[in-house]
Amino acid sequence: MLLEGLRRRMLFIGGKGGVGKTSLASALGLARARAGERVLVVSTDPAHNLGHLWEREVGDAPAQLAVFESGELHGVEIDPHATIARHLAAVEQTMLQLLPEQQHGAARAHLDRAREAPGSHEAAVLERIAELSELGRTDYDAVIFDTAPSGHTLRLLALPGQLAGWTETLLRNRDRSERFSAAMRGLTGRSDPQADAQAELRRTLQRRRDRFDALQKAIADPERAGFVVVFTAETLPVAETLEVVDSLRAMHVEVTALIANRRSPADAGELLRIRRRGEDVHLARVRDRVPSVALLEVPLVAGELTGADSLARIADLLEAAG
Repeated sequence: MLLEGLRRRMLFIGGKGGVGKTSLASALGLARARAGERVLVVSTDPAHNLGHLWEREVGDAPAQLAVFESGELHGVEIDPHATIARHLAAVEQTMLQLLPEQQHGAARAHLDRAREAPGSHEAAVLERIAELSELGRTDYDAVIFDTAPSGHTLRLLALPGQLAGWTETLLRNRDRSERFSAAMRGLTGRSDPQADAQAELRRTLQRRRDRFDALQKAIADPERAGFVVVFTAETLPVAETLEVVDSLRAMHVEVTALIANRRSPADAGELLRIRRRGEDVHLARVRDRVPSVALLEVPLVAGELTGADSLARIADLLEAAG
């Protein structure tokens, strides 16, 4: 039986790079799918491993990973370049309607530069997260986000409020512009051929603002969303884990569980017994600093962790730990 904190409708699985986030996100999704849920696992890390882990092709659209009698698991690897291309295509269509023909070349050149602008990748990933969160509310029982290493993820979680506020400012500016245009039409009595394009731009901005606003509210709602921090019981991962917990709490994001992955066995020789004693010290520090959050321990597993059978073993261990 899974820990209650692992059963939120939206879960973010994060932590230091290389601690097994993708394996645990997949195993968690598999466990919930076996229990009868429709689950979507989403990789937000630019260095995608989800497809390699499942030994099948996974792209920007949901791909089936596992099917059970009453549950199903799908996977997505977010492609920010595809998201940017879709967004800029829509922007270009609207811009060309608003601008005179002699400015179309300059507008296209500006959009081409925007593809590689600082922050465009993060904004595109967030846009896709928001879209998939909406899909999760209609088509899935749960969405599990396998996130990039901690620093990148924390910046990403701070973006919804920033982008929603930025879009709101654009809408207010658009309001003033439209009121001025309406006043000029009233004075001149002439129709404005750009009115339809401006209305479509307003609708696009409103959709974007509402999407980011909904994502921000969902992330901050402990009834709907939570963050699971994965780590190995070593000095650097533990230090980063404690920093991540503090940062998430400052952002009002609930930490629903901590998972100590790859715990060394105590009965497999002197080397691993000594290593386990060192891990015990690190875990005691985590329990002391974060006593109110459940701490699960997943043992070190022999062999390559790829394919459905290996992930099913990890799912079994997660259920036993919870």
